[in-house]
Amino acid sequence: MAENVVATYYYPTAAPAAMEVCGAELGKGASDKCFDDDGRPKRNGTMWTASSHIITAVIGSGVLSLGWAIAQLGWVAGPAAMLLFSLVTYYTSSLLADCYRSGDPSTGKRNYTYMDAVNANLSGIKVQICGFLQYANIVGVAIGYTIAASISMLAIRRANCFHQKGHGNPCKVSSTPYMIIFGVAEIFFSQIPDFDQISWLSILAAVMSFTYSSIGLGLGIVQVIANRGVQGSLTGISIGVVTPMDKVWRSLQAFGDIAFAYSYSLILIEIQDTIRAPPPSESTVMKRATVVSVAVTTLFYMLCGCMGYAAFGDGAPGNLLTGFGFYEPFWLLDVANAAIVVHLVGAYQVYCQPLFAFVEKWAAQRWPDSAFVTGEVEVPLPATRRRSCKVNLFRATWRTAFVVATTVVSMLLPFFNDVVGFLGALGFWPLTVYFPVEMYVVQKKVPRWSPRWVCLQMLSLGCLVISVAAAAGSIAGIASDLKVYRPFKSY
Repeated sequence: MAENVVATYYYPTAAPAAMEVCGAELGKGASDKCFDDDGRPKRNGTMWTASSHIITAVIGSGVLSLGWAIAQLGWVAGPAAMLLFSLVTYYTSSLLADCYRSGDPSTGKRNYTYMDAVNANLSGIKVQICGFLQYANIVGVAIGYTIAASISMLAIRRANCFHQKGHGNPCKVSSTPYMIIFGVAEIFFSQIPDFDQISWLSILAAVMSFTYSSIGLGLGIVQVIANRGVQGSLTGISIGVVTPMDKVWRSLQAFGDIAFAYSYSLILIEIQDTIRAPPPSESTVMKRATVVSVAVTTLFYMLCGCMGYAAFGDGAPGNLLTGFGFYEPFWLLDVANAAIVVHLVGAYQVYCQPLFAFVEKWAAQRWPDSAFVTGEVEVPLPATRRRSCKVNLFRATWRTAFVVATTVVSMLLPFFNDVVGFLGALGFWPLTVYFPVEMYVVQKKVPRWSPRWVCLQMLSLGCLVISVAAAAGSIAGIASDLKVYRPFKSY
């Protein structure tokens, strides 16, 4: 019974009466027109909607820290690291896309979530480890995005203050009220039930990401022209400006920042589950979307990161649009930061939907007869054409509590660069490399010690070393920040 309740609540099964009505209305077989091969409502996603989801998730606040990251690594290692991460992300995402269906890529059993794919191919303790890492990383991303959004809202206030009172004025402002504002907005948008219904928000967020990235790029070009030359060096920030140990920690943290900027594999399967049924197969469409998304994001990352370093050299700010490397035109900075906030509202939802769905599915299986968990209540909407809307009380309560909790934690740890670097390091190797590689080996039956198997294991081992090093650098940065940080203080 629990299974039927879960299916009915999350993914309505093809009930005979519903199929007949649907078929009668559309004049065709309901199974062809209304439902997919698994009995769930027809998926309508395309390469473009999948690309918008990926771009929304990928071109996030991380793009703004890339100028700082390249400043730590220099003109040689910085762009090279960016290109390396883009190639690794594309390759492992292609491996992961093949795991959406077990067996035949067009007719095999669907794996609806990342955990389902791991369970179908690896099973055992690895499923629990994957689930913990995936959902812990989603919580971390929610915290990171709350911090980034509040910093951008704070930057609007400070940009106006600098314009009115001069660049020498400290213009200290607390980020706490802005985190609360962002949290309230996320409580509202978190009530959107699932991925299928946030395409419009994802597309809007993707447009916003191009908007602020373009503004940052344009301001960087203007600054380079004003400087009458390109700043920076081949090896990055010099020892002397920082200590040798700080140089090491900063370089490692920069790798974490770049890894975070490409991190979206943990929600790839969930995005792929929105793509319409074959032909062509979902994996084919997802690979095309990955090519488009990774190519576009890498181009933007190279332009924004390199131009940020070219404009400010070793003094590149940790956040290109909020670190006040730029002060004027203040209104353009306001537009860019407002676009960041709108983008992060959407990105927060794209990342958190898998966690929301997991908890709600578990609760429905655990308490299938509970009206609070599986039932809905009608809420009147007097000011709209619709007289009422249906609301699930458990969904409303749980999602609100999640947003409140992540907002409170964000108030306590508002370290943008260090948090971004740590999140990138935490999720990059296991979710972007290890599990996709291991699932691909099992699904394609790659012989142990064959040349392909050895190359895949070497790729995984190399990325593990990078992740551990980047995590160490970010932890060192957070430890340094905590020595001088005071909660809820204005900065």
